[in-house]
Amino acid sequence: MTIKLIAVDIDGTLLNPQNTLTVATITAVQTAIAAGLKVVLCTGRPLSGVQPYLDALGLHGDDQYAITYNGGLVQTVAGRVLSSRTLSYTDYVDLEAFARKSQVHFHVVTPRYLYTADRDISRYTVKESQLVNLPLRFCEAAAMDPQLLMPTAVFIDEVAKIDALQLPSALADRFYVVRTDPHFIEVMNPQTSKGNALRDLTDHLGLTLANVMALGDQDNDLPMITAAGLGVAMGNANDRVKAAANVTTLTNAADGVAAAIYKYALHSNLA
Repeated sequence: MTIKLIAVDIDGTLLNPQNTLTVATITAVQTAIAAGLKVVLCTGRPLSGVQPYLDALGLHGDDQYAITYNGGLVQTVAGRVLSSRTLSYTDYVDLEAFARKSQVHFHVVTPRYLYTADRDISRYTVKESQLVNLPLRFCEAAAMDPQLLMPTAVFIDEVAKIDALQLPSALADRFYVVRTDPHFIEVMNPQTSKGNALRDLTDHLGLTLANVMALGDQDNDLPMITAAGLGVAMGNANDRVKAAANVTTLTNAADGVAAAIYKYALHSNLA
């Protein structure tokens, strides 16, 4: 198996527990790029929330790629959209109404703004806006632009409220629903996944999924871990990811991404 593309989750994978990029990881990624491999960041974040890491890794231009919104968009790092799977305005209206009925905070993430219809804005929504570098806007549901591109909707609140939240089957069956943080549940187009996005990207590049090494730690990474020719679980991954992966690398505290790149993609003992 020849690895030509490395798909890397960000939080809990590329970043260490302090949410920073280490020198060892940067060096390994840049070594892979210099060897002609594509390194693709695959994340639930919008492109704006990925930009600092693209800059640090030296990934620029229209021939480098990112998978954002958990696979909702496949983009060049310059912003050109190659494929998209997004929510409809009707989806938004139904989800927002359920959030109000359940008294749980809710927002949607678009390429330009993070929108909330909650006058009492959740502190977690404010934190998320800052984390992904997207301006936060209040907009009542009835005033939302039906043409907005909405890759992700988020129920976001205190952990106890999110623990107790149960989407009725009439809603849950319509969407891809995944909990990626104790404070929120993400809701997306049912065809959205990092695995489907990888298929789109490899088709665009003339590669196959057998040429892909995918690294991750949480349930939203499972579709790409199982789709890739080589699925790599982080040492800090949950048990479901470890069970689905072909191999397990070191933790994100021990530069597990760097170790996997050298061992499995570059076949080097430099790690």
